[in-house]
Amino acid sequence: MTRWLTRGALVALLFTLGACRDADLPGLERELEAMRVDPGQVDLAPVPPMPTYTSVDYDFADERSPFQARLPEPEELPGGGADSDLAPDESRPKEPLEAYDLSQLELVGTLTVGGQPSALVQAPDGQVHRLRTGNHLGSDFGRIIGITGASVQLVEIVPTGRGGWTERSTRLTLDD
Repeated sequence: MTRWLTRGALVALLFTLGACRDADLPGLERELEAMRVDPGQVDLAPVPPMPTYTSVDYDFADERSPFQARLPEPEELPGGGADSDLAPDESRPKEPLEAYDLSQLELVGTLTVGGQPSALVQAPDGQVHRLRTGNHLGSDFGRIIGITGASVQLVEIVPTGRGGWTERSTRLTLDD
């Protein structure tokens, strides 16, 4: 029985190989050789002319950056401010990092020593400061309210523009 199966498979293989044979292989070779000798002309579209460049002056450099958040609009209160009791403590001695805008400061690491989290913040002059919850930084009277493994949560006291003050939450994060 296996002998018949082997013979049948061999016959099927011969028929398959015979069907792949091209009867006019020399004719195909002649046609390819003729194309190599004279490939014909290819019609290409003309290249469009180079557009002219005109520069545009940017006249809004002194305006507010569209990439920075606007101050939040306060709720209307009779006193004209968001919270009449809220105001920064001007008599408090300033900490070193309050001399810089928050965008100039960079969180470079966090530590936990004795169960107390600390943040390592680098000033623009390259000096690294170790801060804890309650320390102040940034030019908007920012106070640290929380430190995690990858960020520092702050509450800033910012002017409303109507004579009052409001709180704004922000965060310094580790750069990836």
